[in-house]
Amino acid sequence: RSEIIPSSKDLKVLDLKLSDAGIYTCEYGSQTVSISLHVFQLTISSGGHFLSNEVPQLTLMQNSSHSLPDLNIALFNSKNNTVRPKLLETKTREKYILELKELEAADSGTWTCRVHSVSPLINHNIAFDVKVLGFQNPDLERKYATVDSTVILSWHLNFQKIIWKEGFKGQLKWKQQENATPHELLDFNVTTRGEKHETQKSSHFRFEIPEKKPESNIEVKLPKVHFNHSGQYQCQLAYNRKHTQSMIELVVMKVSANPVGPLPRGAKMTLICQVSSPLPPNAHLRWERVNGTKADIKKSKQNEAKVEVNVSAAGLWNCRLIEDNDMKISLNYPVEEAPAWISYVVIATSIAGSVLVFGLACLCIINSINWQRRRQRAKRMTRARQYLLENKTCQCQQ
Repeated sequence: RSEIIPSSKDLKVLDLKLSDAGIYTCEYGSQTVSISLHVFQLTISSGGHFLSNEVPQLTLMQNSSHSLPDLNIALFNSKNNTVRPKLLETKTREKYILELKELEAADSGTWTCRVHSVSPLINHNIAFDVKVLGFQNPDLERKYATVDSTVILSWHLNFQKIIWKEGFKGQLKWKQQENATPHELLDFNVTTRGEKHETQKSSHFRFEIPEKKPESNIEVKLPKVHFNHSGQYQCQLAYNRKHTQSMIELVVMKVSANPVGPLPRGAKMTLICQVSSPLPPNAHLRWERVNGTKADIKKSKQNEAKVEVNVSAAGLWNCRLIEDNDMKISLNYPVEEAPAWISYVVIATSIAGSVLVFGLACLCIINSINWQRRRQRAKRMTRARQYLLENKTCQCQQ
């Protein structure tokens, strides 16, 4: 593993190991030159390949022919920011074990371990690569959609960006509520060559896998969103028996009216705007009449998932979902005035209904009176028969 460079007579040692530490002596005639070689070995757990939220460990070992110095170790991440690791208990100066904090996908890159000693004087930098496989999405993302709209849910993987050369697997699941049973929508795998293969699974609703999308993306398309499509969409990566995940919560909004249909003159209608799950404190629903006044505005209360407004006149109403003063989605509901003949039909129907109720009440009263009379007549006839029987018995005794 060593060779002498003829032009300079330098000694070149290949594939340096801890055991190579020691004193190297060069003799030329009566001259002798000695050099002490101090060797450091830095290793990182999992070969430097991690998933998001993993906690890596660094092991720094040193060897020398002299007594080993007490080292001062500093770490710098890929952005050259100082990282303060936790020094695990070590009994000798030969080995230092450092534990880092949980990694993020953005931590991928070349890190630097700076070794310093006062006696002997050592200032040495050791570079090492860290690759963190994960998502460029946040761990939890909320996406809003309206009923019957089209929505694409997308997860951006970073395996191409960090030149990840290890194979890994993943799957996409959906569940409507936190404690509900998850349903698998698709699974995928990425080979060591970076080739991605996707397989669509059976589902409770129709969805598509877009053909034209970046190779590093996992996407599903809901061509016509239903209210029950809401819930948690969770994308999970698996590597080396460990997992990391990113979730998109889909919140769906719909509007409706009670009663449904045109609004008769003089009648009232309730407009209902609701979302599929409670809103965060910084979001709310708001009904407002288009070209209306401030009196025509109705907001939902904090953490409520529904807001209602009573309407007595025709017009166009709009429900908005607002988060941090930013409108996310909106839906219109046109309230149409019923034709005049419908109003007359409604009035006539109301009158006819009232008359019918009154007639039924009168019929019930008459039937009740007749029943009472028949009952009283039956009682009188029973008493008369009893009286006759008693008189007849007396005559026979005489």
